[in-house]
Amino acid sequence: MAKILKVIGLMSGTSLDGIDAALLETDGEAKVSPGPSLTVPYDAETRALLRAALDTARDFTQGAPVPASILEAERVLTEAHADAVKALLQKTGARDVSLIGFHGQTILHRPSQHWTWQIGDGALLARLTGIDVINDFRSADVAAGGQGAPLMPLYHAALARRDLRGPLVVVNIGGVGNVTYIDGDTVLAFDSGPGNAPIDDWMHRHTGKPVDANGALARSGRIDEAVLAQMLANPYFDRLPPKSLDRLDFGIQAVEKLKPADGAATLTAFTAAAFARAREHFPRYVPMWIVCGGGRHNEFLMDQLRARLDGQVCRGEDAGWDGDALEAQGFAYLAVRSKIGLPLSLPTTTGVKQAITGGRLHLKARS
Repeated sequence: MAKILKVIGLMSGTSLDGIDAALLETDGEAKVSPGPSLTVPYDAETRALLRAALDTARDFTQGAPVPASILEAERVLTEAHADAVKALLQKTGARDVSLIGFHGQTILHRPSQHWTWQIGDGALLARLTGIDVINDFRSADVAAGGQGAPLMPLYHAALARRDLRGPLVVVNIGGVGNVTYIDGDTVLAFDSGPGNAPIDDWMHRHTGKPVDANGALARSGRIDEAVLAQMLANPYFDRLPPKSLDRLDFGIQAVEKLKPADGAATLTAFTAAAFARAREHFPRYVPMWIVCGGGRHNEFLMDQLRARLDGQVCRGEDAGWDGDALEAQGFAYLAVRSKIGLPLSLPTTTGVKQAITGGRLHLKARS
């Protein structure tokens, strides 16, 4: 019988909004028992450091010395994650935590070049928390020819088999959008298109705010159907999955000439329409869509999803899941799988040639 471990998962998504930390008890297989969670928003200084790291990474040549600005961002990021772990432990009084699953912050994702880059110092986090850490979840998959993303499908499948009947699709709307199609033993996953990132970047440019809270600006605008059609003509949507995206692959150039409200409306509609295009790659009709991630808080985006998808569209909470903590829980689950040598990805989720494990273990200091 597989041992059940108490694990903390940590996720900092491409939306750059903050850190999700979650407790999970799991054997890394069928048994999953989510526990308490919390979110620690980034302050403006940390968010600016991470945005600068993204900009620097865009022009970085693989193999060159890592710029000091990225190393500084990595240190600040890691210390913030250590604080999130301590806050979760203080909130819950949890003891006997065996492991931390630490995703880090993706600053570049180029699987076609067998390269993915998540900053986050696993050894430093282990020292700061006194708990073993597993990080670097994506590199082995990418090195083996996989897309390195998405990595949540196996956790989605474990939850779905525990709670629901398929076929269904789990939608995650972070900086990038991705989908997991689950029907019995069939698990198919891929990045669908943009998530919150273009909307957030548009808001940052035009209002100085990090997000379009509840979709208020978008709702006040008008969707430019011609621009939307132009964006949906991107050949990415016709590519067969598995496939993945970098946060920067879909930008805001197409809406540059629109008014702020119209640009927000059009970008939000684009995110929803990209999920609708994903249906072209599913084996059969999907009657249920479960929306998780930060994007589910955007009511205008949810309205767009309901308008463009057939079937029931609900939030993770409607299925009994914590939509904010799901990815953090998922990296706790993957950390246990990594520790015991189980696969983190499959040919149908990342395109890797065979199921493959991954992750890198950093041991806490032994007394």
